[in-house]
Amino acid sequence: MNGPTSSAVSWPAVFAGAVIAASLTLILAALGAGLGFAALSPWRGGPSAAAFTITAGIWLIVTQWLSAGLGGYVTGRLRIRWADADDDEVLFRDTANGLVAWGLASLAGALLLVAAGSSAIGGGTRLAESAARALPEAARAYDADLLLRRPSPETGAAAEPDQRGEVLRILAKDALAGALPDEDRAYLVHLVAARTGLPQQEAQKRVDEISDQVKQAADAARKSAAAFSLFGAFSMLIGAFIAAAAAAVGGRQRDGHTVR
Repeated sequence: MNGPTSSAVSWPAVFAGAVIAASLTLILAALGAGLGFAALSPWRGGPSAAAFTITAGIWLIVTQWLSAGLGGYVTGRLRIRWADADDDEVLFRDTANGLVAWGLASLAGALLLVAAGSSAIGGGTRLAESAARALPEAARAYDADLLLRRPSPETGAAAEPDQRGEVLRILAKDALAGALPDEDRAYLVHLVAARTGLPQQEAQKRVDEISDQVKQAADAARKSAAAFSLFGAFSMLIGAFIAAAAAAVGGRQRDGHTVR
């Protein structure tokens, strides 16, 4: 029987449930990376970025549902029996213990993913950090191109590699800024007309089409990243609720109550 000053947290049961939940999360994350992320690609030839994000988000929710449910249930079944508490207090303690187990599992899973650096989530984080570091470099490269830009672009074969790189940097800057400045548009139109022999009007149409495609791709990537973050937060909320509810179910079974 618990004493009046004893803790209502069954730490051995909480740790056991957290270990099980964290382990199952790692297994399901690896399974999702091996099956879902390998079968779907947001690049050309595969499903759209939106479809890829929705699929990955659903897998996050399924992962949290299963791991938090099992961890919470184990926590409820393994905790000590509170003989001096009424039914309402037992229900509250069970849900609280399940929530603590879910919190520990979430923290442990995050630490393991950061330390291991081998999961899809860890890889995505490193990729985002690398991209963030590359953005200032791309901006500086664009500024250097702007300083050294000739009034009329060269059209010889020797200038082709440099011009391709400059065009890529202009389009990258366009995607980040969300708009192509008139000076850059005029320069690209002049370059395309000189290299392809197209009339000025046709060259301008081609430049505008490519610029729109680049901006649409950048917008889709930003929206996908935001949607994936929302899916992640929503899955965590679901995991917290499922862990608390599963702990209550496990606790009632531990105390010999019938679950309807």
